[in-house]
Amino acid sequence: MEKKEFKDFRKQLGKTQKEIAQLLGVSIKAIHSYEQGWRTIPGHVERQLFFLIIKKSGMENIKPCWQIINCASDKRDQCPAFEFRCDKLCWFISGTICEGAPHKTWKEKIKICRACDVFQQFL
Repeated sequence: MEKKEFKDFRKQLGKTQKEIAQLLGVSIKAIHSYEQGWRTIPGHVERQLFFLIIKKSGMENIKPCWQIINCASDKRDQCPAFEFRCDKLCWFISGTICEGAPHKTWKEKIKICRACDVFQQFL
């Protein structure tokens, strides 16, 4: 996540730097650093910010991820998103098997998720 996107999401949530720091469990100094580009935004902060944005946007009319991407039933049945009924938050769950195998890191996973129709419908 780049500094501009971080700042835009904070504003979209209607939060001050102090308020978003409290929500994300980081210092206000960290927020300043993220928005100035002095520090890389850690994966856990990025993940939580996406969660807040998506929850605020609403998920009522969203189909399960396995329907959107036409996931084969054998693959779907092995996926943690299906097992834990996180069909609209599949991008949040580590170990999903999109593209045939679990992703090794958050950075690798979110790169794939950002291009996915499931994730895109929230942003």
